[in-house]
Amino acid sequence: VQLQASGGGLVQAGGSLRLTCAVSPRTFTYVMGWFRQAPGKEREFVAAISWSVSSPNYADFVKGRFIISGDNAKNTVYLQMNSLKPEDTAVYYCAARSRGPVYSANDYALARNYDYWGQGTQVTVSS
Repeated sequence: VQLQASGGGLVQAGGSLRLTCAVSPRTFTYVMGWFRQAPGKEREFVAAISWSVSSPNYADFVKGRFIISGDNAKNTVYLQMNSLKPEDTAVYYCAARSRGPVYSANDYALARNYDYWGQGTQVTVSS
């Protein structure tokens, strides 16, 4: 199973980017999400979506700015990032969970709860 992330790039503060992540071959997943890792920092949760619940989960620092959406039939998830800030600069990783549903909102944010990871796409926000 491979996750292919794309859409990263260089943008000025206040700008927008849209990340896309596709799973191949087609694999049944319960949850897909995004994490990010800035230089010298640990990987952190950004957002996730459960196909069964259809309700997104967000880290507090992106609420109101980022929107996660997806197409379960296409095994694809998107992350629309608006009002970008220099502190959003990081490598963004998509992840997918196929072992089963997630029952706790806190569990969406734990990297160990995901089974597959993409290679990451760089997002750089200039001031």
